[in-house]
Amino acid sequence: MTGSARGRPRTAETGRIAWLTTLLKGRPRQHRDLCWQQRQAQAPELWLVIVDASASTRRNQALTQAKGLLAGLFDEAYRQRARLALLTVSGDKPQWQLHGLKASAALQTWLQGLGAGGGTPLPTALEEARQWLLARSKRLPLETQRCLVLTDGRLLQEAPMQPLPCSTLLVDMERAAVRVGRARQLAEQLHAEYRHIEQFSVVD
Repeated sequence: MTGSARGRPRTAETGRIAWLTTLLKGRPRQHRDLCWQQRQAQAPELWLVIVDASASTRRNQALTQAKGLLAGLFDEAYRQRARLALLTVSGDKPQWQLHGLKASAALQTWLQGLGAGGGTPLPTALEEARQWLLARSKRLPLETQRCLVLTDGRLLQEAPMQPLPCSTLLVDMERAAVRVGRARQLAEQLHAEYRHIEQFSVVD
C-alpha cells in the first residue's frame, strides 16, 4: 500500500517482499514497484475485501485456498494498521462483516468459520461497495482506498458492472479442470488487475 513519504513502503533490497501489499497496489512492472515489510507508520488506508462464498467456490477447495490468502492479508492489515471493510457474497444478497474497522485477531476466528453456499449476488455487492466507497471518500478524503475481489466468476446472471473508485485487484478462484474464464472478463470490466489464486501458492 502506498502512503505518505513517512510511511511509504521501503524499496531497499532488504527484508521480505510484502506480496499482498505489492499486488494490491497494482502490477509490479519494475523492481522499485515492490513493497517490503516494515514497521513504519502508515498514512490512513482502507482495504475493502469482497469474498465470493457461493456454492460453486466449494469445488476443488477454491474457498479453502482463498481463506489461506485472506489469513495472510488480515495479518498484514494488522501489522500495517490498515482499516478493513469486508463484504461476503453468497445466498440472496451480500452481507457486510466489517465497515472500515482496524484488523484484529477475531478476524482469524471468523475466517475459520466461513463457509460457502447459495448463489452469487456479485453485481449487487459491487454496486453496494462502489456507493459505500464514494460516500466514505467524501468523509475521509485523505484515506487511500484499495479493493480485493475474490471470485470464481460463476454468476447465474450477467449484468453490467461499473469499476470501483479505487485501485482494484481481482483474484480468480476458479480451479476446475475445465474453466469458464469469466473472472478474467470481470476484471476487464472492472478495470482491475487480474491474478489467479494459484499464483499465491508460492509467494511470501
